[in-house]
Amino acid sequence: MRKVINKEKAGKLIGGSSLGGYIEGFTYEELVDLMGEPTFNEEDGGDGKINKEWTIIHYGNVYTIYDWKTYDTNYTMTKLKKWNIGGKTNCADFINELTKKLENNRKEYYTF
Repeated sequence: MRKVINKEKAGKLIGGSSLGGYIEGFTYEELVDLMGEPTFNEEDGGDGKINKEWTIIHYGNVYTIYDWKTYDTNYTMTKLKKWNIGGKTNCADFINELTKKLENNRKEYYTF
């Protein structure tokens, strides 16, 4: 998995993507811990429906991880635990691998 950092490139890559599923049970902090800061934030424009969004390339396919219509950045960053996953192809394998990575990262974080 590789996060796209360049916002212009990411914007071009995600055109035509749509909702493909969800990951549940993970916080914003856990996503940032695994993938770094989002590619896009609410300050980046748009229509206000998305506050935080990562653009990821995985095995040549482009996926997005984002909040949807929370309209509240604080809620997204402190309470949201259901994240939308978008793409142009089937998202099931990506969702499974991302979930495993998040779970493993959580275990490593809490291991002393």
